[in-house]
Amino acid sequence: MSKAEEGSLRIIGGCWRGRQLPVPAQPGLRPTTDRIRETLFNWLAPLIAGCRCLDCFAGSGALGLEAASRGAAEVVMIERSGAVARRLVSHLGRLGADQVSVHHRDALQWLAEAPVEPFDICFLDPPFRSGLLTPALEVLAARGWVAGDGLVYLEVDKAAGWPPLPDSWEWFRQKQAGQVDYGLARAATDRPQREFGMLRGF
Repeated sequence: MSKAEEGSLRIIGGCWRGRQLPVPAQPGLRPTTDRIRETLFNWLAPLIAGCRCLDCFAGSGALGLEAASRGAAEVVMIERSGAVARRLVSHLGRLGADQVSVHHRDALQWLAEAPVEPFDICFLDPPFRSGLLTPALEVLAARGWVAGDGLVYLEVDKAAGWPPLPDSWEWFRQKQAGQVDYGLARAATDRPQREFGMLRGF
């Protein structure tokens, strides 16, 4: 693949701020924009340090790498494309990102089969109109992948609309940028939500 066919990803905050990473040209590979990532990680700023994060449809790595750059203790990336997964592994080597791992797997299969260790923050940004978002939400909830006070990021084509949230989950933040809707859902529990009160000012 020639460099002319590639795009690029810029990490916008944290210890790798300003680093540019190549992104392979692949159908459906659509890095979350700088504008959206800036808003998302402003929302997450009080919580990201020390968190365990899951990036289910990693693609360019924009969300998982941004989380690691900003202090996440562990980031697990799932990517179905072998070429894209190999590129992500290459990025980790360049960045020295020992806290990030990449699994070359179908995300839904991995979620259904892997031993469950709940995550504090999960990123769900599959290719638009792929039909993957609703089943991913269902398996996250059914198997308990989201910690009881955890947050799940969703990004959808505005024309497609939001999928239904699992029972007991609730919307925490929602916003729109052009033709993209994005937001955070919370896996609601009866436990005190001390940390989340810090986010309500954003």
